Amino acid sequence: MGAWVTYEAWVEDVHQRLKDEPIWENLVYRKALFLYDLVWRDCERMTRDRRGRAVAEQVIRSAGSIGANIEEGHGRGYGKQRNWFWTVSIGSARETKGWYWRARKLLSEEVLEHRLALTDEVIALLVHELQRQRAR
Repeated sequence: MGAWVTYEAWVEDVHQRLKDEPIWENLVYRKALFLYDLVWRDCERMTRDRRGRAVAEQVIRSAGSIGANIEEGHGRGYGKQRNWFWTVSIGSARETKGWYWRARKLLSEEVLEHRLALTDEVIALLVHELQRQRAR
């Protein structure tokens, strides 16, 4: 993992093969992958405390599910199946936000605020896209 600290620096560090995929054009997908990489780093801190290990296992799973369900839904094209996977992604993003709150004693206030805000952004982007698709 690179030495990035911003979304823009992270994008520069992403392998070109991912950027060549059509799904890369979707901002929420990129933000979901960025969030996952941040969660990965945060889990290193969480697991230093015995109590944080269970939280780390849950947050890495839920954060990974966001992007995975976007990928799965993208592969389904448009329609009910795609929308179902995007709905699951929203649930996973909300779960991730909840796990970050539970981890608050293991993270700095600055990190917690950033992750909660990024998760809110991902949720808003997912909800907007799902509403747009349902209106088609």
